Amino acid sequence: MSDRIEVDSMGEVKVPNEKHYAAQTVRSMMNFPICNTNAGHKMPKEVIEAMLYIKKAAAITNKELMKKDPKSTEFKKFAPEIADMIIDAIDTILTDLNNFYEENFPLVVWQTGSGTQTNMNVNEVIASVANEKATGKKGGKSPVHPNDHVNLGQSSNDTFPTAMNVATVLLTYKKLLPTLVRFNNELAKKEKQFAHIVKIGRTHTQDATPVTLGQEFGGYKAQISTACMNVAHGIMFVHVLAQGGTAVGTGLNSHPDFSPVFAKNITQVVGFEGFYSKLSEMDMARMLASDGFFKVKDSGIIGSGIGKFNDNNNIPGFWAHRTKGKFMSMATADDLVQFHGSLNTLANSVMKIANDIRFLASGPRSGLGEISLPENEPGSSIMPGKVNPTQCEALTMIACQVMGNNVAVTVGGSNGHFELNVFRPMIIRNVIESINLLSDGINSFIDQCLVGIEANEARIKQLLEQSLMLVTALNPYVGYDNAAKIAKNAHKKGITLRESALELGFITKDGGEGKIKESEWTSIMDPSKMV
Repeated sequence: MSDRIEVDSMGEVKVPNEKHYAAQTVRSMMNFPICNTNAGHKMPKEVIEAMLYIKKAAAITNKELMKKDPKSTEFKKFAPEIADMIIDAIDTILTDLNNFYEENFPLVVWQTGSGTQTNMNVNEVIASVANEKATGKKGGKSPVHPNDHVNLGQSSNDTFPTAMNVATVLLTYKKLLPTLVRFNNELAKKEKQFAHIVKIGRTHTQDATPVTLGQEFGGYKAQISTACMNVAHGIMFVHVLAQGGTAVGTGLNSHPDFSPVFAKNITQVVGFEGFYSKLSEMDMARMLASDGFFKVKDSGIIGSGIGKFNDNNNIPGFWAHRTKGKFMSMATADDLVQFHGSLNTLANSVMKIANDIRFLASGPRSGLGEISLPENEPGSSIMPGKVNPTQCEALTMIACQVMGNNVAVTVGGSNGHFELNVFRPMIIRNVIESINLLSDGINSFIDQCLVGIEANEARIKQLLEQSLMLVTALNPYVGYDNAAKIAKNAHKKGITLRESALELGFITKDGGEGKIKESEWTSIMDPSKMV
Protein backbone atom coordinates (compact mmCIF):
# COMPACT_ATOMS: atom_id res chain seq x y z
CA MET A 1 0.00 0.00 0.00
CA SER A 2 1.63 3.23 -1.15
CA ASP A 3 1.10 6.72 0.22
CA ARG A 4 0.93 10.16 -1.28
CA ILE A 5 1.71 13.46 0.39
CA GLU A 6 -1.14 15.90 1.02
CA VAL A 7 -0.70 19.36 2.49
CA ASP A 8 -2.91 21.48 4.71
CA SER A 9 -2.21 24.69 6.67
CA MET A 10 -0.31 22.71 9.30
CA GLY A 11 2.04 20.90 6.94
CA GLU A 12 2.45 17.60 5.13
CA VAL A 13 0.50 14.42 5.85
CA LYS A 14 0.81 10.93 4.39
CA VAL A 15 -2.44 9.62 2.87
CA PRO A 16 -3.07 6.10 1.52
CA ASN A 17 -2.91 6.50 -2.25
CA GLU A 18 -6.13 4.53 -2.89
CA LYS A 19 -8.21 6.89 -0.72
CA HIS A 20 -9.89 10.07 -1.90
CA TYR A 21 -9.68 11.90 1.42
CA ALA A 22 -6.72 14.11 2.23
CA ALA A 23 -4.75 15.79 5.01
CA GLN A 24 -7.47 17.08 7.32
CA THR A 25 -9.31 13.75 7.29
CA VAL A 26 -6.13 11.91 8.27
CA ARG A 27 -5.44 14.40 11.06
CA SER A 28 -8.91 13.75 12.46
CA MET A 29 -8.30 10.00 12.33
CA MET A 30 -5.07 10.49 14.29
CA ASN A 31 -6.49 12.98 16.79
CA PHE A 32 -9.78 11.21 17.55
CA PRO A 33 -9.13 7.45 17.78
CA ILE A 34 -12.39 7.06 19.72
CA CYS A 35 -14.30 3.83 18.96
CA ASN A 36 -12.88 4.16 15.46
CA THR A 37 -13.04 0.41 14.86
CA ASN A 38 -16.75 0.34 15.70
CA ALA A 39 -18.91 1.16 12.69
CA GLY A 40 -21.70 2.30 14.98
CA HIS A 41 -19.67 5.36 15.91
CA LYS A 42 -18.97 6.56 12.39
CA MET A 43 -20.62 9.74 11.20
CA PRO A 44 -23.98 8.44 9.92
CA LYS A 45 -24.28 7.84 6.21
CA GLU A 46 -27.43 9.96 6.19
CA VAL A 47 -25.33 12.98 7.25
CA ILE A 48 -22.73 12.32 4.56
CA GLU A 49 -25.46 12.03 1.93
CA ALA A 50 -27.00 15.30 3.14
CA MET A 51 -23.57 16.97 2.98
CA LEU A 52 -23.18 15.84 -0.61
CA TYR A 53 -26.59 17.28 -1.52
CA ILE A 54 -25.59 20.54 0.15
CA LYS A 55 -22.26 20.75 -1.71
CA LYS A 56 -24.05 20.11 -4.99
CA ALA A 57 -26.66 22.75 -4.27
CA ALA A 58 -23.91 25.16 -3.23
CA ALA A 59 -22.00 24.60 -6.48
CA ILE A 60 -25.17 25.14 -8.50
CA THR A 61 -25.90 28.28 -6.46
CA ASN A 62 -22.41 29.70 -6.87
CA LYS A 63 -22.49 29.07 -10.61
CA GLU A 64 -25.88 30.73 -10.90
CA LEU A 65 -24.86 33.76 -8.84
CA MET A 66 -21.54 34.12 -10.67
CA LYS A 67 -23.35 34.38 -13.99
CA LYS A 68 -25.65 36.99 -12.48
CA ASP A 69 -22.92 38.91 -10.62
CA PRO A 70 -19.53 37.96 -12.16
CA LYS A 71 -17.58 40.78 -10.47
CA SER A 72 -18.58 39.78 -6.96
CA THR A 73 -15.58 39.38 -4.64
CA GLU A 74 -16.67 35.85 -3.63
CA PHE A 75 -16.01 34.50 -7.13
CA LYS A 76 -12.44 35.73 -7.74
CA LYS A 77 -11.11 32.15 -7.55
CA PHE A 78 -14.11 30.46 -9.07
CA ALA A 79 -15.37 29.59 -12.55
CA PRO A 80 -18.50 27.91 -13.99
CA GLU A 81 -16.46 24.94 -15.19
CA ILE A 82 -15.22 24.38 -11.63
CA ALA A 83 -18.84 24.18 -10.49
CA ASP A 84 -19.56 21.65 -13.22
CA MET A 85 -16.62 19.50 -12.09
CA ILE A 86 -17.85 19.60 -8.49
CA ILE A 87 -21.37 18.64 -9.51
CA ASP A 88 -20.13 15.78 -11.67
CA ALA A 89 -17.89 14.48 -8.88
CA ILE A 90 -20.77 14.54 -6.38
CA ASP A 91 -23.02 12.66 -8.80
CA THR A 92 -20.30 10.03 -9.13
CA ILE A 93 -20.09 9.64 -5.35
CA LEU A 94 -23.86 9.50 -4.89
CA THR A 95 -24.15 6.80 -7.56
CA ASP A 96 -21.84 4.57 -5.51
CA LEU A 97 -22.49 6.01 -2.07
CA ASN A 98 -22.34 2.76 -0.08
CA ASN A 99 -18.84 1.99 -1.33
CA PHE A 100 -17.63 5.57 -0.97
CA TYR A 101 -19.04 5.72 2.55
CA GLU A 102 -17.14 2.61 3.60
CA GLU A 103 -13.85 3.59 1.98
CA ASN A 104 -13.62 7.38 2.06
CA PHE A 105 -15.73 8.72 4.92
CA PRO A 106 -14.05 7.10 7.94
CA LEU A 107 -14.50 9.75 10.63
CA VAL A 108 -16.24 9.09 13.91
CA VAL A 109 -18.90 11.22 15.56
CA TRP A 110 -16.57 12.02 18.44
CA GLN A 111 -14.68 14.91 16.83
CA THR A 112 -14.84 18.68 16.81
CA GLY A 113 -18.30 19.67 18.03
CA SER A 114 -19.01 21.78 14.96
CA GLY A 115 -18.46 18.87 12.58
CA THR A 116 -15.53 20.67 10.93
CA GLN A 117 -13.57 17.49 10.23
CA THR A 118 -16.56 15.87 8.52
CA ASN A 119 -17.15 18.98 6.43
CA MET A 120 -13.53 18.91 5.30
CA ASN A 121 -13.65 15.14 4.75
CA VAL A 122 -16.52 15.70 2.32
CA ASN A 123 -14.76 18.66 0.67
CA GLU A 124 -11.58 16.63 0.21
CA VAL A 125 -13.31 13.59 -1.26
CA ILE A 126 -15.32 15.68 -3.73
CA ALA A 127 -12.21 17.60 -4.82
CA SER A 128 -10.22 14.37 -5.16
CA VAL A 129 -12.84 12.69 -7.34
CA ALA A 130 -13.05 15.81 -9.52
CA ASN A 131 -9.28 16.07 -9.77
CA GLU A 132 -8.86 12.40 -10.62
CA LYS A 133 -11.34 12.82 -13.45
CA ALA A 134 -9.35 15.83 -14.68
CA THR A 135 -5.75 14.69 -14.10
CA GLY A 136 -5.84 10.95 -13.45
CA LYS A 137 -4.52 11.46 -9.89
CA LYS A 138 -6.41 11.39 -6.60
CA GLY A 139 -6.19 14.20 -4.07
CA GLY A 140 -4.49 17.50 -4.56
CA LYS A 141 -5.97 20.96 -4.82
CA SER A 142 -5.98 21.57 -8.55
CA PRO A 143 -7.99 22.16 -10.59
CA VAL A 144 -10.58 21.79 -7.79
CA HIS A 145 -9.64 23.08 -4.35
CA PRO A 146 -11.49 21.60 -1.34
CA ASN A 147 -11.73 24.95 0.47
CA ASP A 148 -11.70 27.62 -2.21
CA HIS A 149 -14.09 25.80 -4.53
CA VAL A 150 -16.05 22.98 -2.88
CA ASN A 151 -16.52 25.01 0.32
CA LEU A 152 -17.11 28.34 -1.46
CA GLY A 153 -19.60 30.55 0.38
CA GLN A 154 -19.77 28.06 3.23
CA SER A 155 -18.36 27.32 6.65
CA SER A 156 -18.51 24.17 8.73
CA ASN A 157 -20.52 26.29 11.15
CA ASP A 158 -23.44 26.69 8.75
CA THR A 159 -22.93 23.62 6.55
CA PHE A 160 -22.97 20.97 9.28
CA PRO A 161 -26.14 22.33 10.97
CA THR A 162 -27.75 22.42 7.53
CA ALA A 163 -26.72 18.81 6.92
CA MET A 164 -28.24 17.84 10.26
CA ASN A 165 -31.58 19.34 9.27
CA VAL A 166 -31.56 18.03 5.72
CA ALA A 167 -30.74 14.51 6.91
CA THR A 168 -33.46 14.63 9.57
CA VAL A 169 -36.13 15.95 7.21
CA LEU A 170 -35.34 13.44 4.46
CA LEU A 171 -35.30 10.49 6.84
CA THR A 172 -38.50 11.59 8.56
CA TYR A 173 -40.51 12.04 5.36
CA LYS A 174 -39.14 8.99 3.59
CA LYS A 175 -39.02 6.54 6.49
CA LEU A 176 -40.59 7.52 9.80
CA LEU A 177 -43.88 9.12 8.76
CA PRO A 178 -44.78 6.31 6.33
CA THR A 179 -44.01 3.83 9.13
CA LEU A 180 -46.32 5.63 11.55
CA VAL A 181 -49.08 5.80 8.98
CA ARG A 182 -48.72 2.07 8.39
CA PHE A 183 -48.76 1.39 12.13
CA ASN A 184 -51.90 3.49 12.53
CA ASN A 185 -53.66 1.63 9.73
CA GLU A 186 -52.69 -1.85 10.97
CA LEU A 187 -53.94 -0.99 14.45
CA ALA A 188 -57.16 0.25 12.85
CA LYS A 189 -57.62 -3.18 11.25
CA LYS A 190 -57.28 -4.86 14.64
CA GLU A 191 -59.68 -2.35 16.17
CA LYS A 192 -62.28 -3.38 13.61
CA GLN A 193 -61.47 -7.10 13.80
CA PHE A 194 -61.89 -7.17 17.61
CA ALA A 195 -64.80 -4.72 17.87
CA HIS A 196 -67.31 -7.41 18.88
CA ILE A 197 -65.21 -9.01 21.64
CA VAL A 198 -66.24 -7.79 25.11
CA LYS A 199 -63.57 -8.29 27.78
CA ILE A 200 -62.79 -7.14 31.26
CA GLY A 201 -61.09 -3.77 31.50
CA ARG A 202 -58.21 -3.15 33.89
CA THR A 203 -57.12 -0.10 35.85
CA HIS A 204 -54.22 -0.16 38.31
CA THR A 205 -53.65 -3.66 36.79
CA GLN A 206 -56.82 -4.70 38.65
CA ASP A 207 -60.21 -5.73 37.22
CA ALA A 208 -62.39 -2.84 36.05
CA THR A 209 -65.56 -2.43 34.02
CA PRO A 210 -65.77 -4.07 30.58
CA VAL A 211 -64.34 -2.78 27.32
CA THR A 212 -64.05 -4.38 23.92
CA LEU A 213 -60.74 -5.68 22.71
CA GLY A 214 -61.33 -3.41 19.73
CA GLN A 215 -61.57 -0.40 22.02
CA GLU A 216 -58.22 -1.27 23.54
CA PHE A 217 -56.60 -1.43 20.10
CA GLY A 218 -58.44 1.76 19.19
CA GLY A 219 -56.65 3.41 22.09
CA TYR A 220 -53.33 2.24 20.69
CA LYS A 221 -54.30 3.59 17.28
CA ALA A 222 -55.10 6.97 18.80
CA GLN A 223 -51.67 7.05 20.44
CA ILE A 224 -49.95 6.47 17.12
CA SER A 225 -52.09 8.90 15.13
CA THR A 226 -51.31 11.54 17.76
CA ALA A 227 -47.61 10.68 17.59
CA CYS A 228 -47.77 11.01 13.81
CA MET A 229 -49.20 14.51 14.13
CA ASN A 230 -46.56 15.43 16.73
CA VAL A 231 -43.76 14.30 14.43
CA ALA A 232 -45.28 16.13 11.45
CA HIS A 233 -45.57 19.28 13.54
CA GLY A 234 -42.05 19.02 14.95
CA ILE A 235 -40.36 18.43 11.60
CA MET A 236 -41.68 21.73 10.22
CA PHE A 237 -39.27 23.66 12.43
CA VAL A 238 -36.36 21.60 11.08
CA HIS A 239 -36.96 23.07 7.61
CA VAL A 240 -35.16 26.26 8.67
CA LEU A 241 -31.56 26.06 7.44
CA ALA A 242 -28.40 27.74 8.68
CA GLN A 243 -26.76 27.75 5.24
CA GLY A 244 -25.59 31.21 4.24
CA GLY A 245 -24.64 32.24 7.78
CA THR A 246 -21.02 31.08 7.28
CA ALA A 247 -18.93 31.49 10.46
CA VAL A 248 -21.19 33.24 12.98
CA GLY A 249 -24.45 33.94 11.16
CA THR A 250 -23.53 37.18 9.37
CA GLY A 251 -22.84 35.54 5.99
CA LEU A 252 -19.26 36.80 5.66
CA ASN A 253 -17.60 35.56 2.41
CA SER A 254 -20.94 34.35 1.09
CA HIS A 255 -22.79 36.15 -1.71
CA PRO A 256 -25.71 38.23 -0.34
CA ASP A 257 -28.19 36.17 -2.37
CA PHE A 258 -26.61 32.82 -1.55
CA SER A 259 -29.13 31.82 1.13
CA PRO A 260 -32.43 32.14 -0.80
CA VAL A 261 -30.96 30.76 -4.03
CA PHE A 262 -29.44 27.84 -2.11
CA ALA A 263 -32.83 27.11 -0.52
CA LYS A 264 -34.36 26.87 -3.98
CA ASN A 265 -31.55 24.66 -5.29
CA ILE A 266 -31.38 22.25 -2.35
CA THR A 267 -35.11 21.68 -2.85
CA GLN A 268 -34.44 20.57 -6.41
CA VAL A 269 -31.33 18.57 -5.56
CA VAL A 270 -33.13 16.40 -3.00
CA GLY A 271 -36.15 15.99 -5.30
CA PHE A 272 -38.73 17.82 -3.21
CA GLU A 273 -40.05 20.26 -5.78
CA GLY A 274 -43.77 20.73 -5.28
CA PHE A 275 -43.75 18.99 -1.92
CA TYR A 276 -45.94 21.02 0.40
CA SER A 277 -43.87 21.69 3.50
CA LYS A 278 -46.50 23.24 5.74
CA LEU A 279 -48.59 20.18 6.52
CA SER A 280 -50.62 21.18 9.57
CA GLU A 281 -51.66 19.08 12.52
CA MET A 282 -55.29 19.53 11.48
CA ASP A 283 -54.49 18.23 8.01
CA MET A 284 -52.76 15.22 9.55
CA ALA A 285 -55.73 14.67 11.87
CA ARG A 286 -58.16 14.63 8.95
CA MET A 287 -55.93 12.22 7.04
CA LEU A 288 -55.76 9.85 9.99
CA ALA A 289 -59.46 10.09 10.78
CA SER A 290 -60.49 7.42 8.28
CA ASP A 291 -59.13 3.90 8.48
CA GLY A 292 -56.81 3.09 5.62
CA PHE A 293 -56.90 6.67 4.35
CA PHE A 294 -53.18 6.90 3.72
CA LYS A 295 -51.27 5.43 0.86
CA VAL A 296 -47.57 4.96 1.46
CA LYS A 297 -45.07 5.43 -1.33
CA ASP A 298 -41.34 4.74 -1.26
CA SER A 299 -40.68 8.45 -1.62
CA GLY A 300 -42.96 9.60 1.16
CA ILE A 301 -46.66 10.02 1.93
CA ILE A 302 -49.54 11.04 -0.24
CA GLY A 303 -53.13 11.56 0.85
CA SER A 304 -56.06 11.99 -1.49
CA GLY A 305 -58.05 14.05 0.98
CA ILE A 306 -55.64 16.92 1.44
CA GLY A 307 -54.69 17.87 -2.10
CA LYS A 308 -51.50 19.64 -1.10
CA PHE A 309 -48.87 17.28 -2.46
CA ASN A 310 -48.86 18.78 -5.93
CA ASP A 311 -47.43 21.66 -7.90
CA ASN A 312 -50.63 23.68 -7.65
CA ASN A 313 -49.86 24.38 -4.01
CA ASN A 314 -46.12 24.72 -4.32
CA ILE A 315 -44.36 27.27 -2.15
CA PRO A 316 -41.07 28.98 -3.12
CA GLY A 317 -38.52 26.50 -1.83
CA PHE A 318 -38.96 23.52 0.46
CA TRP A 319 -36.47 24.96 2.94
CA ALA A 320 -36.92 28.16 4.92
CA HIS A 321 -34.10 30.68 4.73
CA ARG A 322 -34.94 33.49 7.15
CA THR A 323 -31.90 35.73 7.46
CA LYS A 324 -32.22 36.46 11.17
CA GLY A 325 -32.88 32.80 11.83
CA LYS A 326 -29.27 31.99 10.92
CA PHE A 327 -28.02 33.17 14.29
CA MET A 328 -30.43 30.87 16.09
CA SER A 329 -29.82 28.00 13.68
CA MET A 330 -26.07 28.10 14.29
CA ALA A 331 -26.01 28.98 17.97
CA THR A 332 -28.61 26.43 19.02
CA ALA A 333 -30.06 23.05 18.17
CA ASP A 334 -33.50 23.96 19.52
CA ASP A 335 -35.27 22.74 16.40
CA LEU A 336 -33.81 19.25 16.73
CA VAL A 337 -34.29 19.20 20.51
CA GLN A 338 -37.97 19.91 19.97
CA PHE A 339 -38.24 17.41 17.15
CA HIS A 340 -36.54 14.66 19.14
CA GLY A 341 -39.07 15.39 21.87
CA SER A 342 -41.73 14.09 19.47
CA LEU A 343 -39.60 10.94 19.02
CA ASN A 344 -39.37 10.62 22.79
CA THR A 345 -43.17 10.82 23.05
CA LEU A 346 -43.48 8.20 20.32
CA ALA A 347 -41.09 5.99 22.30
CA ASN A 348 -43.36 6.38 25.33
CA SER A 349 -46.33 5.33 23.21
CA VAL A 350 -44.72 2.23 21.73
CA MET A 351 -43.44 1.23 25.17
CA LYS A 352 -47.02 1.28 26.50
CA ILE A 353 -48.47 -0.53 23.48
CA ALA A 354 -45.81 -3.24 23.44
CA ASN A 355 -46.08 -3.81 27.18
CA ASP A 356 -49.88 -4.09 27.03
CA ILE A 357 -49.68 -6.63 24.24
CA ARG A 358 -46.94 -8.52 26.07
CA PHE A 359 -49.12 -8.90 29.18
CA LEU A 360 -52.38 -9.57 27.34
CA ALA A 361 -50.57 -12.52 25.77
CA SER A 362 -48.95 -13.72 29.02
CA GLY A 363 -49.31 -17.38 29.88
CA PRO A 364 -50.42 -19.19 27.86
CA ARG A 365 -52.09 -20.96 30.82
CA SER A 366 -50.84 -19.16 33.90
CA GLY A 367 -51.20 -15.58 32.74
CA LEU A 368 -53.90 -13.43 31.17
CA GLY A 369 -53.82 -15.25 27.86
CA GLU A 370 -56.43 -13.05 26.23
CA ILE A 371 -54.55 -12.83 22.94
CA SER A 372 -52.10 -15.10 21.13
CA LEU A 373 -48.96 -13.81 19.42
CA PRO A 374 -47.28 -15.42 16.40
CA GLU A 375 -44.77 -18.10 17.35
CA ASN A 376 -41.63 -16.87 15.61
CA GLU A 377 -38.81 -18.79 17.32
CA PRO A 378 -38.09 -21.05 20.31
CA GLY A 379 -38.21 -19.00 23.49
CA SER A 380 -35.90 -20.92 25.77
CA SER A 381 -32.71 -22.93 25.66
CA ILE A 382 -33.89 -25.05 28.61
CA MET A 383 -37.72 -25.02 28.61
CA PRO A 384 -39.05 -26.95 25.61
CA GLY A 385 -42.04 -25.47 23.80
CA LYS A 386 -41.72 -22.04 25.37
CA VAL A 387 -42.54 -19.06 23.14
CA ASN A 388 -41.75 -15.51 24.21
CA PRO A 389 -43.09 -12.06 23.16
CA THR A 390 -39.79 -11.21 21.52
CA GLN A 391 -41.05 -8.46 19.21
CA CYS A 392 -42.53 -6.67 22.21
CA GLU A 393 -39.22 -7.00 24.01
CA ALA A 394 -37.24 -5.62 21.07
CA LEU A 395 -39.60 -2.67 20.69
CA THR A 396 -39.48 -1.79 24.38
CA MET A 397 -35.67 -1.89 24.33
CA ILE A 398 -35.75 0.47 21.36
CA ALA A 399 -38.05 2.77 23.33
CA CYS A 400 -35.54 2.80 26.20
CA GLN A 401 -32.71 3.69 23.84
CA VAL A 402 -34.68 6.53 22.25
CA MET A 403 -35.50 7.91 25.69
CA GLY A 404 -31.79 7.81 26.52
CA ASN A 405 -30.98 9.50 23.21
CA ASN A 406 -33.45 12.23 24.13
CA VAL A 407 -31.53 13.00 27.31
CA ALA A 408 -28.28 13.32 25.35
CA VAL A 409 -29.92 15.50 22.66
CA THR A 410 -31.44 17.72 25.35
CA VAL A 411 -28.18 18.14 27.24
CA GLY A 412 -26.27 18.75 23.99
CA GLY A 413 -28.82 21.28 22.82
CA SER A 414 -28.69 23.15 26.13
CA ASN A 415 -24.94 23.67 25.82
CA GLY A 416 -24.65 26.04 22.89
CA HIS A 417 -22.22 28.83 23.76
CA PHE A 418 -22.42 32.26 22.14
CA GLU A 419 -22.61 31.94 18.33
CA LEU A 420 -22.22 28.17 17.95
CA ASN A 421 -23.48 24.95 19.47
CA VAL A 422 -20.62 22.45 19.52
CA PHE A 423 -22.44 19.25 20.41
CA ARG A 424 -23.71 18.76 16.89
CA PRO A 425 -22.21 15.41 15.79
CA MET A 426 -23.55 13.72 18.92
CA ILE A 427 -26.97 15.35 18.54
CA ILE A 428 -27.46 14.29 14.93
CA ARG A 429 -26.14 10.79 15.59
CA ASN A 430 -28.81 10.33 18.24
CA VAL A 431 -31.59 11.88 16.16
CA ILE A 432 -30.81 9.64 13.19
CA GLU A 433 -30.39 6.57 15.38
CA SER A 434 -33.77 7.24 17.02
CA ILE A 435 -35.55 7.64 13.66
CA ASN A 436 -33.99 4.47 12.28
CA LEU A 437 -34.59 2.45 15.44
CA LEU A 438 -38.23 3.48 15.71
CA SER A 439 -38.93 2.99 12.00
CA ASP A 440 -37.24 -0.41 11.74
CA GLY A 441 -38.51 -1.58 15.12
CA ILE A 442 -42.12 -0.63 14.44
CA ASN A 443 -42.06 -2.26 10.99
CA SER A 444 -40.62 -5.43 12.50
CA PHE A 445 -43.28 -5.36 15.21
CA ILE A 446 -46.03 -4.96 12.61
CA ASP A 447 -44.75 -7.75 10.36
CA GLN A 448 -43.70 -10.28 13.00
CA CYS A 449 -46.31 -9.62 15.68
CA LEU A 450 -49.20 -7.22 15.17
CA VAL A 451 -50.70 -8.63 11.96
CA GLY A 452 -50.71 -12.14 13.44
CA ILE A 453 -52.36 -11.36 16.79
CA GLU A 454 -55.46 -13.46 17.46
CA ALA A 455 -58.03 -13.14 20.22
CA ASN A 456 -58.55 -16.05 22.63
CA GLU A 457 -62.29 -15.55 22.96
CA ALA A 458 -62.92 -18.48 25.30
CA ARG A 459 -60.33 -17.19 27.78
CA ILE A 460 -61.65 -13.63 27.44
CA LYS A 461 -65.18 -14.86 28.20
CA GLN A 462 -63.97 -16.88 31.19
CA LEU A 463 -62.18 -13.91 32.76
CA LEU A 464 -65.08 -11.59 32.02
CA GLU A 465 -67.68 -13.84 33.65
CA GLN A 466 -65.68 -14.34 36.81
CA SER A 467 -64.83 -10.67 37.27
CA LEU A 468 -66.37 -8.91 40.27
CA MET A 469 -66.28 -5.49 38.64
CA LEU A 470 -69.44 -6.21 36.66
CA VAL A 471 -71.06 -5.32 39.97
CA THR A 472 -70.67 -1.66 38.94
CA ALA A 473 -73.81 -2.07 36.81
CA LEU A 474 -75.80 -2.58 40.04
CA ASN A 475 -75.00 0.91 41.40
CA PRO A 476 -78.20 2.53 40.03
CA TYR A 477 -80.34 -0.23 41.58
CA VAL A 478 -78.83 -0.96 45.00
CA GLY A 479 -76.38 1.92 45.50
CA TYR A 480 -72.59 1.98 45.67
CA ASP A 481 -72.29 0.72 49.26
CA ASN A 482 -74.58 -2.28 48.75
CA ALA A 483 -72.92 -3.10 45.43
CA ALA A 484 -69.60 -3.15 47.28
CA LYS A 485 -71.07 -5.55 49.87
CA ILE A 486 -72.17 -7.90 47.09
CA ALA A 487 -68.70 -7.85 45.48
CA LYS A 488 -66.78 -8.32 48.71
CA ASN A 489 -69.04 -11.16 49.87
CA ALA A 490 -68.63 -12.89 46.49
CA HIS A 491 -64.86 -12.51 46.64
CA LYS A 492 -64.63 -13.73 50.25
CA LYS A 493 -66.76 -16.82 49.69
CA GLY A 494 -65.67 -17.60 46.13
CA ILE A 495 -69.19 -17.39 44.76
CA THR A 496 -70.71 -15.53 41.81
CA LEU A 497 -72.15 -12.03 42.02
CA ARG A 498 -75.63 -13.45 41.50
CA GLU A 499 -75.20 -15.95 44.29
CA SER A 500 -73.87 -13.21 46.56
CA ALA A 501 -76.76 -10.85 45.74
CA LEU A 502 -79.28 -13.61 46.47
CA GLU A 503 -77.58 -14.50 49.74
CA LEU A 504 -77.62 -10.86 50.88
CA GLY A 505 -81.25 -10.39 49.86
CA PHE A 506 -80.75 -7.92 47.01
CA ILE A 507 -82.51 -10.14 44.44
CA THR A 508 -86.20 -10.72 44.90
CA LYS A 509 -88.94 -12.10 42.73
CA ASP A 510 -90.71 -8.76 42.42
CA GLY A 511 -87.83 -6.30 42.93
CA GLY A 512 -88.64 -3.13 44.85
CA GLU A 513 -86.75 -0.16 46.32
CA GLY A 514 -83.07 -1.02 46.56
CA LYS A 515 -83.76 -4.47 45.15
CA ILE A 516 -83.32 -6.18 41.79
CA LYS A 517 -86.07 -8.10 40.09
CA GLU A 518 -84.87 -11.66 39.55
CA SER A 519 -86.04 -11.75 35.92
CA GLU A 520 -84.04 -8.59 35.11
CA TRP A 521 -80.70 -9.75 36.51
CA THR A 522 -79.36 -11.18 33.24
CA SER A 523 -80.21 -8.05 31.28
CA ILE A 524 -78.71 -5.71 33.88
CA MET A 525 -75.50 -7.73 34.09
CA ASP A 526 -75.02 -8.12 30.33
CA PRO A 527 -71.40 -7.00 29.72
CA SER A 528 -72.15 -5.97 26.14
CA LYS A 529 -74.38 -3.21 27.50
CA MET A 530 -71.54 -1.84 29.64
CA VAL A 531 -69.11 -0.89 26.85
